[in-house]
Amino acid sequence: MLQQAGVDFDTVIYMKEKPDRATLEGIIAKLEDPPGDLVRRDKFFKDKIAGEGFDEETLADPEVVIELLVKHTRLFQRPVIVTADTAIIGRPRDRVPALFA
Repeated sequence: MLQQAGVDFDTVIYMKEKPDRATLEGIIAKLEDPPGDLVRRDKFFKDKIAGEGFDEETLADPEVVIELLVKHTRLFQRPVIVTADTAIIGRPRDRVPALFA
């Protein structure tokens, strides 16, 4: 999608290049979405994490989200599109072209 729009970009595979605290802080500082939206609510989350007291209220705290994603990178919602001043979660996909319009 970005290639077709002529946008120069780098792809980061977060399961291979795990984001550190500073990277996550930078993304959250630019994020247009609530920080908790960076956390996938998949089966792993429901089975292993939700029972540890994580809910919508606790995930509204950027520090909680950072700690959770540093510990459990697999919960990092993808794709995340980061520009010089903005970051968005690329779901639904139609959000991505609007960022570069």
